[in-house]
Amino acid sequence: MENPVKPAESGEHSTKVALAMFSLLLLAYVVNAMDRQLFWVLAKDVREALKLTLPQVGLASTLFTLGMGVAGIPTGWLLSKMSRKNVSLLGLVIFSVATWLTGHSTGLYDLMAYRFISGLGEAMQLTAILAIGTTYFLKNRGVAASSLNFTFGIGAILGPNLGAAILNSMGWQAPFTIFGLLGVPTFLLILLFVKPWFSEVKSQGQTAVVVDESDAADSIWARTPVILAIATAFAGLSIYGYLGLYPTFLRDALGFAPKQAALSISCYGFGALLSLFGGWLGDRFDYRKLLFIALVISAITGGLLFTELGRSLEMHMFFSFIFGSAISGMVYSNLSAGIIKSVKRAKASEASGLFVAAIYIPAAFAGYLLGALKGSFGWTPAAIMQISGCALIAAILSIMAAKKK
Repeated sequence: MENPVKPAESGEHSTKVALAMFSLLLLAYVVNAMDRQLFWVLAKDVREALKLTLPQVGLASTLFTLGMGVAGIPTGWLLSKMSRKNVSLLGLVIFSVATWLTGHSTGLYDLMAYRFISGLGEAMQLTAILAIGTTYFLKNRGVAASSLNFTFGIGAILGPNLGAAILNSMGWQAPFTIFGLLGVPTFLLILLFVKPWFSEVKSQGQTAVVVDESDAADSIWARTPVILAIATAFAGLSIYGYLGLYPTFLRDALGFAPKQAALSISCYGFGALLSLFGGWLGDRFDYRKLLFIALVISAITGGLLFTELGRSLEMHMFFSFIFGSAISGMVYSNLSAGIIKSVKRAKASEASGLFVAAIYIPAAFAGYLLGALKGSFGWTPAAIMQISGCALIAAILSIMAAKKK
């Protein structure tokens, strides 16, 4: 039976074309990241406008991650029934509409619904793009997976700063409306220019690249992918505890202005730009040891960020960069790539879905949990328990994820 997806042409030209198409898919993810970071910067304004409590806005600020987590594994299954390109496009439509609707929220419940739905859309895009990149660029799966986090870093820089500027001139609803509309041109670019010979590669025979899969598991439920998934869950609680309420800590506890809070959290995005380097390291060395070192650094700096640090904007910017470099640039990148590397290429879509579910289901409650811990113990002890503690647990688990014998 003839394969419906023709093998990619060899040579520099096809590689350049593939990279161009991958860049279009990553462009859509930049918009996702802009919205994700935008909400956390606007959380104080949303809370005041809709009369929400701190735990409620903490839940709302990360609730879209529950949608992402819930959609992760089903999207992996959906990718076996639909083309990866179409799954990505469908996710983009869902995400964009829900983002636009977020700017029209009137209370807690519709706000939560719109954030949840936007998470469903983002998960569909993330799972599809991960599967596309890690199966086409087979020998550089770490770099391919980390490129999504690299583009997240770009969005994490643009989103808070653009959002803060729009907030000051047009109010908190306008940034969501504008970011939602950005999905229209992105949709058209992907629809017109991303071709099946790139997006639908699923087996060794469809490209000239062959890798040794003797150590790769036949199932996502094997020992190594499961341990890495558990480590991912704890890392998610650390990452999204920080992202969910760090801007609120800066504004409420330290009295930072919106632009100052945006500058500080944007430095996390600059750290995420090291993702490509982190993926490159993970492709060439033992990514488990790299994960351990980066998670220990994350535990130390994550706790420090929820102290006054002399109320110095520069110090908060510096440690946000270090935290972002470690937990986003190194940890997120190598956990996503590690789960995919631990299984055979044909299971890449399922492994992508497992990663998305593992990080985003627990992360959905990270902001609410940190808000509740803060209410009982104060900001700094709460951060040490959640941000630092969960990172250390993930570090231990990453070392336990031994190669399959």
